[in-house]
Amino acid sequence: MIKLKSDKELAILRAGGKRLATILQVVTERVISGITTGELDDLATELILTGGDQPAFKGYRPEGSRLAYPAALCVSVNEEIVHGIPSRRVLEEGDIVGLDLGLSHEGLFTDMAVTVPVGKISEEAEKLMTATKKSLALGIKEAKAGNHLGDIGFAIISHIKANGFQVVEELSGHGVGFLPHEDPYVMNWGIKGEGEELKPGLVIAIEPMATTGSGKIKLRDDGFTFITRDGKISAHFEHTIVITEKGSEILTLLNKNESF
Repeated sequence: MIKLKSDKELAILRAGGKRLATILQVVTERVISGITTGELDDLATELILTGGDQPAFKGYRPEGSRLAYPAALCVSVNEEIVHGIPSRRVLEEGDIVGLDLGLSHEGLFTDMAVTVPVGKISEEAEKLMTATKKSLALGIKEAKAGNHLGDIGFAIISHIKANGFQVVEELSGHGVGFLPHEDPYVMNWGIKGEGEELKPGLVIAIEPMATTGSGKIKLRDDGFTFITRDGKISAHFEHTIVITEKGSEILTLLNKNESF
């Protein structure tokens, strides 16, 4: 069931979203060759707890999963699409790294993800990241009252395919706020005018995932990490937004004038 958020709840989500964006920015700046994915998770956890908040993902068991996620931060490297578990893995020059972080502030949840380079990366990887990030912006542009979820998905997949890449169609965005994952599913593909109508007060996480390969996926034995079936690299960007009377508002920005 889709639950719209009140003005009071949105005020909390705005505060939480800004905290989340600030923390993820600090973690992003620590992505260098030689650091481990576990060290990035330690940093994210420390920053969240120091701010008086709670990690959204640590201990969370998604529907259908037999296990709870063991970390605060998802760190997905190269062919890993989402939900990579932090470990002793050392990042190397040329890697691209997806950082996905959720935060609970006063009991309400926001969610955000970026993909960042480790040093100098290939031209193809740079183009993939740029196209995926731009598709998020285009999806958000379509997220306004009276439009439909299909409008968001159509904008995302159209841009990614126009740049020669494939959307990971089996994974999606989602509602967020009262829980880390809520209805509705926010697919990264769709048909204009189809799907749930967008209404003011709806809070969703839009998160395009794209790859240089076929877009087919498989789940690792750890039960969380989705990877590309063909081993090709992938990129992932995400913002939490709220539908408003005038369009939409990104809740996970450091400030309203920030360009992403």
